[in-house]
Amino acid sequence: MRTIISSKKAKIAFAAAAAVLAATPSTSQTVSDNSVPQAGLDIPEQLTIFGENDPNVRRATALVNGDIITGTDVGHRLALIVAANGGTVSPEEKKRLRLQVLRNLIDETLQIQEAEANEIVISPAEIDQTFNQVAQQNFKQDIQAFDSFLRTKGSSTDTLKRQIKGELAWSRLLRRNIQPFINVGDEEVNSIIERLNASKGTTEYRIGEIYMSAAPDAVEQVAANMRNILDQIRQGGSFVAYARQFSEASTAATGGDLGWVRPAQLPRSLAEAAVQMQVGQVVGPVEVPGGFSILYLIDERQILTADPRNAILSLKQLAISFPEGTTEAQATARAAQFATATQNIKGCGAANEVANNIGATIVDNDQVRLKDLPGPLQNTIANLNIGQASQPFGSVVDGVRVLILCGRDDPQTAAAPSFDQIMSQLENERVNKRAQIYLRDLRRDAIIEYN
Repeated sequence: MRTIISSKKAKIAFAAAAAVLAATPSTSQTVSDNSVPQAGLDIPEQLTIFGENDPNVRRATALVNGDIITGTDVGHRLALIVAANGGTVSPEEKKRLRLQVLRNLIDETLQIQEAEANEIVISPAEIDQTFNQVAQQNFKQDIQAFDSFLRTKGSSTDTLKRQIKGELAWSRLLRRNIQPFINVGDEEVNSIIERLNASKGTTEYRIGEIYMSAAPDAVEQVAANMRNILDQIRQGGSFVAYARQFSEASTAATGGDLGWVRPAQLPRSLAEAAVQMQVGQVVGPVEVPGGFSILYLIDERQILTADPRNAILSLKQLAISFPEGTTEAQATARAAQFATATQNIKGCGAANEVANNIGATIVDNDQVRLKDLPGPLQNTIANLNIGQASQPFGSVVDGVRVLILCGRDDPQTAAAPSFDQIMSQLENERVNKRAQIYLRDLRRDAIIEYN
């Protein structure tokens, strides 16, 4: 299921993948099976295309039920995606992305129009509030600095505010027109609770997904588009950014985050891919009924089992830095001396004295969660006994550090999701399925003119 979240959690298109928002456990949404023939269409296998599509004549602007989408609108939204990739998108990729951005802007326009037709008004104050949160939470900048930042990237505050408005309007429309008519029975919830208890100890996965639908006559084109997106992500592009801009699921607003799911909750092809992935890996395109998905394995855990990585650690850090101009050889020698001195530390009580003797700085932190440490450090620290120091780590630029484990509080047994959480999950799943159909109908009825 592609979860609908509160508009207050809207994130900018190029937020880092590490900022993917947590969601309640959910299932991946599917659409109608491609194997169903298109009733009423009679397309011959052997055909001739009369005329050619000239890209110099058909420009990336459109009129959607009377509302204009300009080339500037497309360019500013595209700039957000390019910024997410550090400006490294190739000219060929830009052309493809420009077409996809235009399609997304058309959908966004249809959603805003439908909300307004239902007398749903998103006030400028609401948009500004979310925009300010984006600036402060993701960039820790004041609004003026953030505005300048967007302009230097070739974008603008207007395009981001327009995206925020679309997300707020569509979310509110679904809550008004669809959510009240979704019914979930107590028996369904209790059945899921029973299955969770029966599955205790088995693995579940937190997955990010970029989903794109594919009509039978567009399968190859969509698959190629997905492969291009995957290449950009593997080259350092933000998964969150691509999910927000291109995923056709409502979880686009959360950077594609599906939340915690078990393989049984996913379509077979996605389940088979998920169980073979490593945390941090991105794979795709994976064919699913109705389209393709790119998967990102954010994390994994054991159902209703305490995750040892949630242990709260008390750590003491000793660090040395290198003067400007220090060579690699000099730094290596100094780091070796530092390693010898710190490995002889006998418990945290002796750390301060050792730090003074070797000229190291010392920092204490009693509330460090193991899983919040960088990946390479997690296994190292997890295997330390109380009072032991890690191997030195760092660089010439950043200095060298060791961590000493002073204490560890292991997590208690994980609790099952509450009745209300599961109820909300099922409701969201059904709302999202209806939302796909709703948007499909809006596209079908739209009058769209291209210039």
